Amino acid sequence: MELVVISPKGTLCREEVESVSLPGTAGRFTVLKDHAPLVSSLVAGDIAYKKDGELHDIHVEGGFVRVSHNRIEVAAEIK
Repeated sequence: MELVVISPKGTLCREEVESVSLPGTAGRFTVLKDHAPLVSSLVAGDIAYKKDGELHDIHVEGGFVRVSHNRIEVAAEIK
């Protein structure tokens, strides 16, 4: 899956990942390969993703995510 995280400051992440956990408005959720398409708003918290067996995270202050065809696109506000 491809994870792309952009902010007003530029592209924060463009990685091939195994999973992504996001701070959704209705609660935290995880996206795995072949996830159903979705659009969600995000609240302040960490986007945690697994790449090559290692966990990484990016702190966001909120934003939106779109998941479609194994591509996770995040438009995020950061400090």
